[in-house]
Parts: sequence; structure tokens; C-alpha cells
Amino acid sequence: MNFSVPQYIEIEDKIVGPFTFKQFVYLLGGLGVCYLLYRFLPSVVAFPLMLPFVVLALALAFYKVNNRPFINTLQSAITFFLAPKLYVWKRGAGGNKIMPTSSAQTKSATQLETPNNVSESKLRDLAWSLDINEKVR
Repeated sequence: MNFSVPQYIEIEDKIVGPFTFKQFVYLLGGLGVCYLLYRFLPSVVAFPLMLPFVVLALALAFYKVNNRPFINTLQSAITFFLAPKLYVWKRGAGGNKIMPTSSAQTKSATQLETPNNVSESKLRDLAWSLDINEKVR
């Protein structure tokens, strides 16, 4: 039995004219907001307020950052600015610095702490064997 295998599954279908469904919804939403601003506000106030919405709608529909849709970049930016940040004091070779870290980094750093029952000699032996194994590869 022969089956046809879809070939271009990464390309979205053009639903409305030359636009995909997502592009059409972004443009329609931008135009809808612009219409509401024009309808309910004086023209002098409405036109400057329309510009950011038009730019956002066009960016959502057509602009790509590193070949990824702009909506992903916008979502990441909003998450970054709204997520809580944890500042941890780290004493390092470069001096004493306060470095921002996420809570996930702090959790992974606490998991990597050495247990109290391991002696210094065992740690040195382990570090030496890890260095040797890295150099052999």
C-alpha cells in the first residue's frame, strides 16, 4: 500500500488571501483597536494612540526574531520583567559581587553542594580522576 507523506508541515496554510490565519487575526485585532480609538476619541488624540497598535499588529503578523515569531519574543520579555528575581551574594575570585540569579539556578546550586561526610582526599581523588577522563576523550 502506498501512502502519501506530507512534505511541507512547517509552512502554515494561507487562509485569507496572502495571510495565514494568525497573521489575519493579528492584523484584524490591530485594525479593530484603531477603529475603536478613532470612533470614540477626538482625531488629535486618536491618531498618536493608533501608531503603537499598528506597529504592534504589523510586528506580530510579519516580524521574526531569529526566525521565530515576534509573539515568542514578546512573551519572553513580559515573563522576564514580571517574574520575581532573586539576588544571591556570591563571593568569587573577581571580588565580592551581588549577582542576579533565578530561583532555578539557586536550587541547582544548592543541589551541587558536597555532603559533609566526604573527606578532602576523596574529593581530590575524584577531581583528579575527572580531569584525567576529560583529557583522554
